[in-house]
Amino acid sequence: MALAILAAAIGAGCASTEEARPFDGQRAHDRVAQQLEFGPRIPGSGGSQLAGEWIQEQLEQAGWQVKVQSFNYHGIELRNFIGMAGPAGVPPVVLGAHYDTRPQADLDPSDPAAPVPGANDGGSGVAVLLELAAAMPPETLPRAVWLVFFDAEDSGGIDGWEWIVGSSHFVETLEVEIEAAVIVDMVGDADLRLPLELNSTGALQQQIWLAARTLGYGAFVAEPGPSILDDHTPFLRAGIPAVDIIDIEYPPWHTQADTLDKISPASLEQVGRTLQTWLSRQP
Repeated sequence: MALAILAAAIGAGCASTEEARPFDGQRAHDRVAQQLEFGPRIPGSGGSQLAGEWIQEQLEQAGWQVKVQSFNYHGIELRNFIGMAGPAGVPPVVLGAHYDTRPQADLDPSDPAAPVPGANDGGSGVAVLLELAAAMPPETLPRAVWLVFFDAEDSGGIDGWEWIVGSSHFVETLEVEIEAAVIVDMVGDADLRLPLELNSTGALQQQIWLAARTLGYGAFVAEPGPSILDDHTPFLRAGIPAVDIIDIEYPPWHTQADTLDKISPASLEQVGRTLQTWLSRQP
C-alpha cells in the first residue's frame, strides 16, 4: 500500500480505546532490555528480523496503522517500519529512531571487530518511540504523527556502506508532505546531556527545548552542541524542518560497553515526556 493511501486511511478505525497516560520511563527501559534479548540488530541479520517483527507487533497492539517499507541495499534486504496515527488529511509530524546496531565496535580498544550491543545507540530511541505509541493512543492525538523506525543508520564506513541509509530511502520515496521531523538517538544515558545540535531547525528545536524547560528537565541544555550527520539530515536536505535529539558525548559509543546498565529510566522519561508534551499541543 502506498504511503499516501495509508495516510488517508488513518483515523478510520483504530483498535485502541485507551486514554492517554504519562510516558513511563521504566516501561521504556524494559523495551530497551527486550531489544538486547534479540542480540545485535545488524541489517539483514536474525536479530534485525526479530526486532522488526517486535516493533510492528508493538505498534499494532497500541492501535497504530503500520507500513513496512522494504528495499534492497548492497544485496541486503532492509526494512523501515512506519507507525501512523492521528487525524487524516494533514501533513504528519515524523518522530524517528534507528533500530539497527553497528556491526563493529570500532572504538573499542579490546575487540573492535565485535558487534555493538546497542542499548543506547539504537535501543533507547526505539524504546522512547514505542512507549510514546503505547502512552498516546491514536484517538487521543490532536495532530497526525508518524513513528518511523529506520534500518541501516549505523553501518557507515564498513564494507562500503554509507550512513543513514534507511532514513535517506524514506525521504527519497516520500509521497506526502511532512510537517517536521524529530529524531531521537542515544537518549538513555544516565548522564544525559542534550545540547542544541547545530544542523537542526532552530525554531522547531526551541519549541521542544521550551517544553522540556516547562517540565523542569535539566537534560535539555540550551547551549550549542556539535554538528552531527544523523537521520535528520535527509529531511533537512529535502527542505523539511528537522531536529536531532542526541547525546553524542556518550563514552560507550561504538564499543561493546553500550549495555543495559548504562541506561536510565529517568533519562528516557525526560525525553519521552518532553515529546509527549510537545506532541499534545494543538496544531
